[in-house]
Amino acid sequence: MDKIYKVALSFINGFGPVNIKKAIAYTGSLEAFFTEKKQNLQKIPGIGQAFTQRLDRKSALLYAEEELKFIEQNEIQLAFYLDKNYPKRLLNCSDSPCTLYYKGNANLNANRHISIVGTRNASEYGKEQCNKLIEKLSKKSIKTNIISGLAYGIDICAHKAALHHNLPTIAAIGHGFQQMYPAQHKKYAQEIIHKGGAIVSEFTSKSKFDPKNFVRRNRIIAGMSDATIVIESARKGGSLVTAEIANSYNRDVFAFPGRVNDKYSEGCNYLIKTNQAHLIESIADLEYILGWDDQVCKTKEVQTKLFIELTKEEEKIIAALQESEKTPIDLICLKSSFPMSKVSSLLLKLEFDGMIKSHPGKIYSLNS
Repeated sequence: MDKIYKVALSFINGFGPVNIKKAIAYTGSLEAFFTEKKQNLQKIPGIGQAFTQRLDRKSALLYAEEELKFIEQNEIQLAFYLDKNYPKRLLNCSDSPCTLYYKGNANLNANRHISIVGTRNASEYGKEQCNKLIEKLSKKSIKTNIISGLAYGIDICAHKAALHHNLPTIAAIGHGFQQMYPAQHKKYAQEIIHKGGAIVSEFTSKSKFDPKNFVRRNRIIAGMSDATIVIESARKGGSLVTAEIANSYNRDVFAFPGRVNDKYSEGCNYLIKTNQAHLIESIADLEYILGWDDQVCKTKEVQTKLFIELTKEEEKIIAALQESEKTPIDLICLKSSFPMSKVSSLLLKLEFDGMIKSHPGKIYSLNS
């Protein structure tokens, strides 16, 4: 039954992911969001009557029943934002989708994720830089997931290079799984899945190709990545939009420089000139800025001894924070089942005790 609610969220129109997550946190559970009276939802700060008037949960559940059949028939997996398989990097993005759909076995929470984007009119220079970078990444002891958008040009070049060099690659698409755009890349999508990668989308199966969807797709590419690399771009285009989104998420952005008069170098040169991207010439620049070395990363854990003097309520807060690097306060409320007032006071005490850190936007993390 829980699965139908997760799918139904994708069919709720006029009630975006930010407000849906807020409503779930206040009502206490996903099921409660679908059963709570509208007049109670209106009392949630920031939502109000205008949003709840557009809220049609009954229709969403009906559509979800049909969608579930398609999901099961086509071996599509769900990643709900409170589930462990949801990309943890997206949890730090307030507008990330509540539910993701994906095919394949890629680890959506691998240690290293890099997105590579660029023009659809890639030159030999751009393709060469893309291939060289991915080849160098493939020789490192820690494998890097390569993320892109399956589009023409640099996108498909990145996917093909990752496949060639046996790196997992993830393609984010801007439509549902009943089609594949562009159709010429369907064979590469199948190979991505076959070789341990994944195709991800926030769109339900019948969602058609629509240019407006690709901005939404771009935020997933940026949000799932530790850094976004732009290889060739005109002054305007989807690659610069992705870079802008990545910067808004406080992720590192890199751009390969190009010749001054080249149309498809204007965007990269502009990003570098305006300090919106680091200049990258080789993998060494990437490793230097991100602080990567070639040793296996070890997950930092709070030692058991730190729990000895904690109250049961404090232990719940710590447990909620252990599941991701940074956690927004509304998600802590949901995971701990405590009201906002109690969570705020507990977080303040734990911060004074040096157990946790606070970040802008009421986001918290364990103090390593």
